[in-house]
Amino acid sequence: MGRAKLVDLEVMLSCASSMTWKGLYSILTLSKTVYQKGISLTKTAMKQVESRLQRNPLLSQWDILIQPLLLVISFAKII
Repeated sequence: MGRAKLVDLEVMLSCASSMTWKGLYSILTLSKTVYQKGISLTKTAMKQVESRLQRNPLLSQWDILIQPLLLVISFAKII
């Protein structure tokens, strides 16, 4: 990506799709869903979301691994 200006959707998707992490490319999908402002989750719903987050203790604010929902459900069925 370097110093590309993220001026339009095509440039942003192109830059994001070329990024790798440990040799793996990301899978991108564009969501055109418009969400309402001011909507918040209940504490129970937020706990379900937070159960999918794994934080790096050295970079807890920036490095968060989000487990896919299907993986979490499948893993819970195994246990």
